Amino acid sequence: MVRTQIQLPDEIYARAKKVCEAREIPLAELARRGIEYILSVYTADTDTTREWRPPIPRRLGWKGLSDEEIKAEAQRTRSEEMTLRKKRR
Repeated sequence: MVRTQIQLPDEIYARAKKVCEAREIPLAELARRGIEYILSVYTADTDTTREWRPPIPRRLGWKGLSDEEIKAEAQRTRSEEMTLRKKRR
């Protein structure tokens, strides 16, 4: 068996300790069971020869705007937004 250390946020540690006390198991056993569960749900990808590629983006909205216009909208600063609102009035 291998020993290791983990870091937990205070809230998660406190919640885990309460579960351990209720089930009368050590924190190490809770961690082992949690890791075993995650490993059973998420099978390891055995094909390591495949090159990873990011997913192809989907168009989710902003109909009628070009990619350049969407980028400009996304990069607009707060002061630029306020100036545009004043002009629209």
